[in-house]
Amino acid sequence: MSGQTSFVQQAPVQAETSARFPDFHPPLDRQAALPEANRCLFCFDAPCASACPTHIDVPKFIKKIASGNLLGSARTILDANILGASCARACPVEVLCEGACVLHRYNKQPIQIARLQRFAMDFLHASGAPLPFTPAADTGFSVALIGAGPASLACAAELRRRGIRALLYDARTLPGGLNTYGVAEYKLPLVESLREIEMLAQLGVEFHFETMIDPEALAKLERDHDAVFLGIGLGAIHRLGVAGEQLPGVTNALDLIAGYKSGKLTRVPRRVVVVGAGNTAIDAAIASVRLGATDVHIIYRRGEEQMSAFSFEYEHARLEGVKFVWCAQPRRILGNAAVEGIELTRLADSQDGSFVPHPGSEFRLPADLVVLAIGQSSQTEPLSAVVELDRGRIRIDRATGQTSNPKYFSGGDCTNGGREVVDAVADGKRAGIGIAARLGVGVAAA
Repeated sequence: MSGQTSFVQQAPVQAETSARFPDFHPPLDRQAALPEANRCLFCFDAPCASACPTHIDVPKFIKKIASGNLLGSARTILDANILGASCARACPVEVLCEGACVLHRYNKQPIQIARLQRFAMDFLHASGAPLPFTPAADTGFSVALIGAGPASLACAAELRRRGIRALLYDARTLPGGLNTYGVAEYKLPLVESLREIEMLAQLGVEFHFETMIDPEALAKLERDHDAVFLGIGLGAIHRLGVAGEQLPGVTNALDLIAGYKSGKLTRVPRRVVVVGAGNTAIDAAIASVRLGATDVHIIYRRGEEQMSAFSFEYEHARLEGVKFVWCAQPRRILGNAAVEGIELTRLADSQDGSFVPHPGSEFRLPADLVVLAIGQSSQTEPLSAVVELDRGRIRIDRATGQTSNPKYFSGGDCTNGGREVVDAVADGKRAGIGIAARLGVGVAAA
């Protein structure tokens, strides 16, 4: 990897974390994978492939598993989605490919597409074989990519396959963005994220870590490179804006998840309150249970029907023992030297569909830790002089990833407001192809 120290070797030892966060969906072995692959109807114009944002040819990769061609299966996956291993673990397949499986029409269980995809990708990794692609001959073009999350990684892969130099700049010490730091360990272990990126580095992607890109540095990158890709993700989690928020014992969901994935956080207090009801809030609540909390509540200002978390994530949290408090809004966080509880007020559903405080309905929940998970802010404002923004998001041509500035492309959460890993990969893939087309570079390497 051009002198780059192994990313996996840089990952912290996580024996305790691994024990607390085993796979939610254990891998298939060969004895289970082959019969599952043979259940597939290998549909023409398959709805599962259409439901995948990266349009993996699902019937093709499954048919190759059924015939025993696992390396060929992995190549089919990677040809559409260079982060096929992490997406096999982290994708909400229940509402994507598996949710579209035609077997639902016959009241049968859908094909376990994600587990079959992981089976093929795990085989590739275990075999020691390199990625089944090589970079094209050097074109002399270069692209700077800001951020090393899924969108930038996917973009970089498309560039390298076309012989375009790809240099990634990230403020953190390891690549992967939320794949490495923000996806629950029981979905995507940190070491698996890094192993996948390590393979990607075989294409000649160059990484520059602990590098902050300010406007002056960005201007230099623009001068030095033929294009710039912005994959900066989202910013900090929103604050509540209530009294007591500065107390020790108030954190946010992303810091909590990054803390235990890095091995810096191994235990949490007994009583935890998570504010918010999205998928990240669910991940933080489940993590709290597995890190030793015995009393975990999720607080949401609306009702169960309005929560943004997927229904299967909600059911998972309930099975883990997480309790839900609906239609409640924090008024203040209680405590002196540290968090002791949270004061809430009940919200009533008004005639116009909004939720308004119900007078005299205040109540308290004891807590030793309050975790905020109420959405992330954008960090695009410094870019407003360079590219056009739309309500804090970078405006792009969805077909090419190009911004209002023809030399700049973008993708991922900074353009879509925070969706799934696979959506970021799809954005990066389109942008990589779009950049190559702008530079007049066509066919990818075989």
